[in-house]
Amino acid sequence: MNWILVVAFLCVGEALYLRYLAIENSTVSLACQAGLNSWLCGAFRLTIVLFNHQVFGAVALAAALLNFMRPSLALVTVALAAAAFGVVLHNADLSALAAGVLILSLARPAPA
Repeated sequence: MNWILVVAFLCVGEALYLRYLAIENSTVSLACQAGLNSWLCGAFRLTIVLFNHQVFGAVALAAALLNFMRPSLALVTVALAAAAFGVVLHNADLSALAAGVLILSLARPAPA
């Protein structure tokens, strides 16, 4: 169960790194948009594409709804990771809904 916390904190850390040191940093952002080919610019471009199509929120919500119907640690981990990316990277509408569904999935009665 502790590995879920590790995955969640790593995802929040990576999302914060991409947001503040790549996307909102004007020097890096302009260099990447000008065609610089590095791993940071590749991650920058991938993040922008996924953000534009609201993939973070959609994946988080899909995994949270599946977890609500059929609980699984793997689905909790995927939903938590995608929701963390979505909330940090301004894709908060579906990501926050996914976080709410994850909280609701914890409110089910224990198996008899």
